Amino acid sequence: MQRTRRHIRRPVALAAAAAVALAALASASSTLPGPPPASAGPVATVPGDAAALGPCRIATTMGVQMSEGMPTAPGYARSTGRVRALNLMVDFPDATGDGSALDRYAEFFPQTAEWFSTSSYGRLHYHPEAPIPDWLRMPQPFSAYGIERGSPYEPGYRGLVEDIVKAADPKVDFSAYDLVNVLITPNAGPSALDTVLSVTFSGNDEAPYADGVPLSNTSFVYSRQDDGSGTYAETGYRVLPHENGHVFGLPDLYTVDGGGTVGHWDIMSEDWGANNDLLGWHKWKLGWLDNEQVRCASRLGTSEYLLTPLATEGGPKLAFAPLSEKSGYAVEVRTRDGNDEAVCEPGVLIYRVESDVDTGHGPVTVADSDQDSGGCTRRPNVHAELSDAPYRPGETFTDRTNGIRITVVDEDEQGAYRVRITRS
Repeated sequence: MQRTRRHIRRPVALAAAAAVALAALASASSTLPGPPPASAGPVATVPGDAAALGPCRIATTMGVQMSEGMPTAPGYARSTGRVRALNLMVDFPDATGDGSALDRYAEFFPQTAEWFSTSSYGRLHYHPEAPIPDWLRMPQPFSAYGIERGSPYEPGYRGLVEDIVKAADPKVDFSAYDLVNVLITPNAGPSALDTVLSVTFSGNDEAPYADGVPLSNTSFVYSRQDDGSGTYAETGYRVLPHENGHVFGLPDLYTVDGGGTVGHWDIMSEDWGANNDLLGWHKWKLGWLDNEQVRCASRLGTSEYLLTPLATEGGPKLAFAPLSEKSGYAVEVRTRDGNDEAVCEPGVLIYRVESDVDTGHGPVTVADSDQDSGGCTRRPNVHAELSDAPYRPGETFTDRTNGIRITVVDEDEQGAYRVRITRS
């Protein structure tokens, strides 16, 4: 059995209207194989794809936390079809519920379910349920649990979860759900402006059991992710799609530099402020893109591909140029549609995917078409430098070391882009 692993969300400074500096965003995961709930299964695209796609399905790297490879390791919640999400609202004797429990629930739903429906093109039917409409009062004060960032099921969290199970079990059949969201009263613990405690423990076979199943894919949300810019009502829920991304096996894409390698191009990188989507690679990994929508540029020479915007349903979405069994370049079209609210320069996004890099250490790196430009947006909490990263017609990305050249040839009237990939 592997030892429990953890990852703590990056320190990050976010520019708000009042230039508020944020200390640390906490998100943890543990990628241990083990028996998932009966209703869950490993996240993976359907096998049996054409042989031509084989080189582009870079392999999962064993021992890497939340590897970007395919297929996703077992133990995570399934990411297609009907997924039941149990929501429990929790408070404490020293931090009684702020308002009603259903008000806390309404901060995240139906927004989270709608976000997943849009991102998955309707392939993920996310069903949130709150069978207990009141606050679940814990027997100990919040301070007594010794909750720390990124400590999966160590004594503090284990005690908290065991108390949650005792309080909820008479009214809840935990075995009926695919994932669990614990929505803590916002006045327990520090403000998110100081330290974000929100965390997910996923794929964890050391989790406490309830109704015969391990609570191995559980997200905890604390405080309110509000930077003071006045957008919380529209954007504050987005911490939960990010945390739930972990229960489906997706890694954190930020690093110690904040959103420095991916920016606002994936909710697993930046989940504050304006809405954003997932990368096309993640959509393929989750089974939201069909194999027929992916183009594999694995052969020497030059090939051209027509790609339609990622936000629109149907059509070719992703081209991939593998560099090895563990890495390659992904190419997709991003526009200000669907979940992508803050796109200020639409075009062709190019990024490198590495399956042997741990969550939170930069498994994805976006290529910036206009380096050191300062970007094209000043929206709060959107990584400005990478906001103008997409390539436009006539522009070329070159990796001389690996003999890769990717050129955007043109854009048609429907917003599809033709790209040319040359391997030498």
